[in-house]
Amino acid sequence: MVVALIVFACLFGTALLGSYVRERLPSQHLSDDSVAVVKLATGLIATMSALVLGLLVSSAKSTFDTANAELEGAAAEVVQFDRMLARYGPDTQEIRTRLKHNYAEVVQMLASRNRTQLEKLDAPEAIARSEALQRQVEALSPTTDSQRTLKASALQIMNTVFAARWLTLLQSNQSIPPVMLVILTSWLAIIFGSFGLFSPRNGTIVVVLLLCALSTAATILLVEELNRPLDGFISVSLDPMWHTLNRLGQ
Repeated sequence: MVVALIVFACLFGTALLGSYVRERLPSQHLSDDSVAVVKLATGLIATMSALVLGLLVSSAKSTFDTANAELEGAAAEVVQFDRMLARYGPDTQEIRTRLKHNYAEVVQMLASRNRTQLEKLDAPEAIARSEALQRQVEALSPTTDSQRTLKASALQIMNTVFAARWLTLLQSNQSIPPVMLVILTSWLAIIFGSFGLFSPRNGTIVVVLLLCALSTAATILLVEELNRPLDGFISVSLDPMWHTLNRLGQ
């Protein structure tokens, strides 16, 4: 939100600056020939800006979709893991109880949408709990071929879920590179400055420029939000995880 507000202030401020400069320029600087050349130059910059914005939105949407798919896949894997333990036999009851307790804590942290809480998912305590659960599975002593197969499959699922967890956490805190953001904002500021420079100052023009600046800043906000799929205004759905939590232990 702070980044989007800064972009909005830069764009709208540049448009007002262009309108201010317009009233003080000699008339020959606003001739048709001058306007045509400036329009061609700003058209080139507008094309580059649109291309970069499109790529940023596409990349951010891909990050969001990947995180959402990883959470859904991990939720399904956890249910399958629990059912394998249930089929193994009563020896796994303690593991299943701990699994549900740990999973409930993870869901609560994700549901908080709080960056401080989300950081706990990568804390040493969370890692230790996960590894302790894995050691419990490894300590099982199967007596039949069926139990040996279930144990091997359960350990494989645990490794898959852990990998998905790290991938999701790594992708949960991305942002537009500062240099790219500065360059993009500079391009957009030049475009908005030309809007103000070649438009008469009146209420309608000011409102239109205001709305255009808001729309552009909203696009930057959208990119930043999609790059942070676990918190913020736009975040992944936790419905699959709640559904999984209700199924554990049955």
